[in-house]
Amino acid sequence: MRHTRRLVGLVVALMLTITAAACSRPDSQEETGRVLNIGATAEPVGMDMITTSGAAIPFVLLYNVYETLVKLDADGNIRPLLASEWTDSADGTVYTFTLQPDAKFASGAPVDADAVVASFERARSDAATEQIRSQWDVVDTIEATDAHTVTVTLRKPSNRWLYDLTGSAGIISDPTATDLATTPAGSGPYRFASWEQGSHVELTANDAYWGTAARFDDVFFRFYSDSNAMTTAMLSSQLDIISNLPVPTAVDQFSDASRFTVYEGSSQGEVVLGFNQENKALSDLKVRQAINHAIDRQALMDSVWGGKGQLIGSMVPPTDPWFEDLSDTYAYDPEAARALLKEAGYEDGLSITLSVPTLPYGPTSGRFIVAQLAEVGITVKLEELEWARWLDLVYTKHDYDMTIVAHVEPRDMRAFATEGNYWNYDNEQFNELLRQADEGTVEDQTTKLKEAARVLADDAAADWLFLLPNIVIATTDISGIQANQVSMSFDLTTLAARN
Repeated sequence: MRHTRRLVGLVVALMLTITAAACSRPDSQEETGRVLNIGATAEPVGMDMITTSGAAIPFVLLYNVYETLVKLDADGNIRPLLASEWTDSADGTVYTFTLQPDAKFASGAPVDADAVVASFERARSDAATEQIRSQWDVVDTIEATDAHTVTVTLRKPSNRWLYDLTGSAGIISDPTATDLATTPAGSGPYRFASWEQGSHVELTANDAYWGTAARFDDVFFRFYSDSNAMTTAMLSSQLDIISNLPVPTAVDQFSDASRFTVYEGSSQGEVVLGFNQENKALSDLKVRQAINHAIDRQALMDSVWGGKGQLIGSMVPPTDPWFEDLSDTYAYDPEAARALLKEAGYEDGLSITLSVPTLPYGPTSGRFIVAQLAEVGITVKLEELEWARWLDLVYTKHDYDMTIVAHVEPRDMRAFATEGNYWNYDNEQFNELLRQADEGTVEDQTTKLKEAARVLADDAAADWLFLLPNIVIATTDISGIQANQVSMSFDLTTLAARN
């Protein structure tokens, strides 16, 4: 039996969810064409999310400059965007997409089947990052059936593939563009205008947009390495929005309801203490277990993040259907940690380096962990790296012992199964569970992914410190904010100014 999904009503955005009223498109009378200033922390290290790693690029560009055939709504349901509808075969291996006939790129070139095929082929080429390519490994062929129809044939059924199309792997880029690394070119409501490194990225309204018009003439994503400076900028009316408050303890500074609205929701951001299992000590399960036992995660969250967030225990946020609270897998127990280190042959101590990015949670969490591990006989040297340096040394070159980073990609548990992952983690049981989850029924997916999450937890593949909250601060004249983060995009399409 073939299933057809059709567009009903408006295609809404994702990134942060609140109430149905707030999630709906603002009324047209709210549009003012004003400039919007958004404060953010992690700055992109490039502009091409297909060839360059990092969540900061899709945060700015996804759904704003680049669009996808399908996207998630605020409830996590897959809805049409550049595709007006699609069908899948009875065996789940053939997908046929019908494109929006009026869709075009900002350049005026049509978003036709050839452009979609070219974008998809680029995403699974050697030019793409391993993370992007891995999301296409189930695909056999991609064909333009006619000018407005694309057929994708999978090698085997996949529960995750269509979901992946809602993210970076599914963006459709303008084939007439010459350098996507410096000048992104898509079909979204905004055009890329400029990038002043160390300062901001500017987007400007795409006046020829095929869908609902942009509600701001210009949008500036302004980057702050100093969280206090961002807070000051918001309080002094230099910003309209803080996209995610980097220091939750500062939330009380925005208590004036006549000026600010505070939205608190959940995120996809697992703050992970990662272990490089190429390191001899960290390849030992007992050592990894000891480190997990040695860290009081609740105390860390209270100290570093003002008690806001959630303990999780594995690579699954509570918004995923297969979530289970595994935070007690290795409860805080310094005595157990010392015993495990002794069994592993490190009775006389262990020295190790912790390399953290200079993002708000990094150095503060790092200092807390240094102190706690010292209590069980592990000497830790803390190394602070600028974000670009972290991406190069840790993520790309795997030149580190331990690290801390927030993984904000939705449904990213499979990062531990990706070939060449920066943890150097490889567990055949875990990999097989992911395969079974992907190829089975929807019920199989939930069951098998719960099992896979438990394998990661039991294997102490990492130490999941806490799940980041999503705290957005906006001036009271900005409407359409969503509180729960459900994608990698800071989606501008729901936002408007009331005056």
